[in-house]
Amino acid sequence: MGKKSEGKGKGKGSQLVIRIDKAEREAFVTLCDALDTTAAREIRRFMRGFVAAHATGEGKSEDAAEQPAQAKEPPATDTAAPPVEG
Repeated sequence: MGKKSEGKGKGKGSQLVIRIDKAEREAFVTLCDALDTTAAREIRRFMRGFVAAHATGEGKSEDAAEQPAQAKEPPATDTAAPPVEG
């Protein structure tokens, strides 16, 4: 049997299925249309940037390696005054 064309030569991709609010999806798709882009393109762009910004260990991008990790907010501490002895 013959092989099917694999599109633009990038090979077979993968899908990520997510559940989102219908109104939020419609607003996103509408905004993407207004900006002459697609929802898929913008999600892929976000994912590439997110991975580059947070890459660790093997496969770490050079840009991410040079940037210091952002400090997380310290945990809340008990600020109550010590008991008064009397």
